[in-house]
Amino acid sequence: MNATTLVQALGRPALLVGPSLGTTAETLWRRCAEQLGGRFHVIGWDLPGHGGSPVAEPFEIAGLARAVLDLVDGPFYYAGDSVGGAVGLQILLDAPDRVTGAALICTGAKIGAAGDWRARAATVRASGTAAMVDTAAQRWFAPGFLGREPTVASALLLALHETDAEGYAQTCEALATFDVRDRLGEISVPVLAVAGAHDGPTPPDTVAQIAHGVRNGRLVVLDDVAHLAPAEDPAAVAALIIEEFA
Repeated sequence: MNATTLVQALGRPALLVGPSLGTTAETLWRRCAEQLGGRFHVIGWDLPGHGGSPVAEPFEIAGLARAVLDLVDGPFYYAGDSVGGAVGLQILLDAPDRVTGAALICTGAKIGAAGDWRARAATVRASGTAAMVDTAAQRWFAPGFLGREPTVASALLLALHETDAEGYAQTCEALATFDVRDRLGEISVPVLAVAGAHDGPTPPDTVAQIAHGVRNGRLVVLDDVAHLAPAEDPAAVAALIIEEFA
């Protein structure tokens, strides 16, 4: 797992930010991180086979959580989108003393159906991540985003195209076995749950389950956003993080 400093702010609280499947910390989080205004030292991490991160042996979400915990010493804030949010939930369950507060974005305590994830893994192993690009263009972004922000959208889709097929497939298989819905009540760390109004993979009801299931949760639904809120509306996500964690 590779880590990337997105905002250099030594002496400020550490904020670890996690990606969605098929994206990198740079493409998903850069604009949002820049708007955090030096309030946090922002560190992004990449999934195996994504960006410059090497492909690993098969892993589960709990293994990703352990690897993220090893990136920094001491307590930190956390924000993650989709699988990055799932990793955040696992960290909150496994090491709650390490996390000061969490923003879990466009994610769920269970995401999708296990059979669908395994089928997607098989497709990508057979045809590469290029097979996912057209579908991602429809699922990732709210209506009109491709026209409004073609440079941002193109960078995200290129990152997907360049993702290692095995790393992508292994992440699908990790999501197939992830389900912590019955453990949400164990989480007492404050959680901001952010949903996109147009999100198909993790619709607002799925995100609301987190907000209502943890002991100290708050739900915010962003208009004109689908599945990649930190890239689609970086100003709103940054403002919510600052409001929640300041």
